[in-house]
Amino acid sequence: MRHTTRTVVMVSAALGLTATVGTATAAPAASPPTAERSAVRQVSDPVLVDCLWKPEVRPKAFILACGDGNSRLVSLHWDTWGARSARATGVNVVNDCDPYCAAGSFHPYAVVVRLDRPEPWKKNPRVEHYTRMTLTYLGERPPQYDRVVTLPLWN
Repeated sequence: MRHTTRTVVMVSAALGLTATVGTATAAPAASPPTAERSAVRQVSDPVLVDCLWKPEVRPKAFILACGDGNSRLVSLHWDTWGARSARATGVNVVNDCDPYCAAGSFHPYAVVVRLDRPEPWKKNPRVEHYTRMTLTYLGERPPQYDRVVTLPLWN
């Protein structure tokens, strides 16, 4: 009888300890800290969607000609990146395709890049992305390009 009583007491104590530890472990997961909750609700600035449908913020480089890579932005330094627009300075590297693109040479042109017209992204409507890019050439520019070029961005 003494053995049975001791076993019942030990099993009851073990079950009580397990219930207490289980409750203590689960409590933090059920109630995240206030800072985490507010970060989840915070709306982020728009993104720039690249050729591979990857959203980017303040990229250092960006391919403009997704099919062949014959025009790209490099050395981008972002002055602003906000809810309505973004602005950077950088270099537009463009292939002259002379005598044809595979044998052409790439030439650098200093440029100011402006992104604007944010809209919900079709792939993820909770994320906004910029839908227009304007390039302003600061000096020389590629032949047949205007000083200011405005491009629609894919979505």
